[in-house]
Amino acid sequence: MKLILTHEVSNLGEPGDIVEVKDGYGRNFLLPRNYAIRWSKGAAKQVESIKAARDARAVHDLEEARQIKGRLEADPVNVAVRAGEGGRLFGAVTVSDIATALEAAGGSVDKRRIEVGNPIKALGAHTVTVRVHPEVTAQVRLNVVASK
Repeated sequence: MKLILTHEVSNLGEPGDIVEVKDGYGRNFLLPRNYAIRWSKGAAKQVESIKAARDARAVHDLEEARQIKGRLEADPVNVAVRAGEGGRLFGAVTVSDIATALEAAGGSVDKRRIEVGNPIKALGAHTVTVRVHPEVTAQVRLNVVASK
């Protein structure tokens, strides 16, 4: 199945990329979540506008990406969540929670660029990866604390 990506998909491509995927993956995952649209000659004309929007959001300069990485890795970021007895969370820390905490700390990051290895379900120190640029990744330290 030939698709045009409208969002970044890990291990597949960036918005505006034309990809060939298995029918089930496209039909059951990418299309229902609006991560892609079906390829057609008419839809192929939209690729330029999708790529222009992607370029407007992207970090262009490698030096700027390294500066952002330095700001993200400088200090641990506190993420306040509801927790019960023994430091166990009600649910897990989501990527949106992390993006909000980073923005409050002064580093605006798109939530689709944050990668959490295992779900964060306990209070304490954790580390997540932020893909700032294709060549630059930052290891951000999080302190998950109980909110009042």
